[in-house]
Amino acid sequence: MHKTLVIGCGGVAQVVVRKMAQHPEIFTDICIASRTLSKVDALIADIGDAGVNFTSAKVDADSVPELVALMKSYKPEICVNVALPYQDLAIMDACLECKVNYLDTANYEPRDEAHFEYSWQWAYRERFEKAGLTAILGCGFDPGVTGVFSAYALKHYFDTIEYIDILDCNGGDHGYPFATNFNPEINIREVAANGSYWEDGGWVHTKPMEIQRVYNFDSVGEKDCYLLHHEELESLAVNIPGIKRIRFFMTFGQSYLTHLKCLENVGMTSIEPIDFCGQKIIPLEFLKAVLPDPASLGPRTKGKTNIGCIYQGLKDGKPVRYYVYNICDHEECYREVKSQAISYTTGVPAMIGAMLFLTGVWNGPGVKNVEEFDPDPFMEKLNECGLPWVEDFNPVLVD
Repeated sequence: MHKTLVIGCGGVAQVVVRKMAQHPEIFTDICIASRTLSKVDALIADIGDAGVNFTSAKVDADSVPELVALMKSYKPEICVNVALPYQDLAIMDACLECKVNYLDTANYEPRDEAHFEYSWQWAYRERFEKAGLTAILGCGFDPGVTGVFSAYALKHYFDTIEYIDILDCNGGDHGYPFATNFNPEINIREVAANGSYWEDGGWVHTKPMEIQRVYNFDSVGEKDCYLLHHEELESLAVNIPGIKRIRFFMTFGQSYLTHLKCLENVGMTSIEPIDFCGQKIIPLEFLKAVLPDPASLGPRTKGKTNIGCIYQGLKDGKPVRYYVYNICDHEECYREVKSQAISYTTGVPAMIGAMLFLTGVWNGPGVKNVEEFDPDPFMEKLNECGLPWVEDFNPVLVD
């Protein structure tokens, strides 16, 4: 019997829980904890009798004492953190105090600064090692599957990987003039931040959306891609030996960019508090409140996503190119788990990571990124659990 604590009940968390419920032989007991208990209870009621012992709990994930009380009461084997990145450290602190293993999908980000990196969580390595606990970082798609793809490519097709381009394409259409496919606050902070990429042992910094390319994506078509900073660049630069350059590109339509620029121009994407009617508000938090909830986009989103990695390197002294990617259909995701593909592609890998930990396949004390584990069992589960991958051994490169 395994007890799993899931913290969060947004779009990604709901996918995680629904996919866990498809494997009751592993996820026998699941506690879903959220600030909004009604959302948890509605999710459990909607899943129905899946052979899983579900419980619900109300918790403020910013509060270490509340998290500790919950963990001591429930006694989970692993905590799957699909709350907000601001809350990663509080949840890790509680896991350490309660001897609970940990998994998340996005690295820590301070609430008052649009800046995210692994240093805060990597600083927990010694404490998790001494406690005999495993912390699996960044187990979504990007980061997550992109790291597993990288470990798989290195294990099977390369002696040395020199160049990685991560391409994240969403060809879906939800019909709104402007909406974000995951938490608006996190999404807009990420997109509006300066870009960067890793090259020759250091960071090259760019202005937001300064570098743009066009790529023809399988099953989606030709799309504009923009270079962003993304957290897996940092971990892959450390964990893939011999790397010369890593870049991350994401597609955006012109309508999205036009709306975003307008919102930036009028100050709505700011995270600096302002006075409004005698109280302090943060414009971006207010914007989040008026935008469509990403969890509501599922029934109206059509089209496909295509996310993958292009590798260049050497095998037996000869140059090798390799592209591995997943195509995910928004409407198929909704039919299966009542979600659009963005939440699906993040939630399914988190479930797989927890599954591999609970079955003893992925473990080992310390704080680890996904590319530090054996990729083969994860790659197998991707095919089995709804995210099959495609290989191309002569891909078109991003210039």
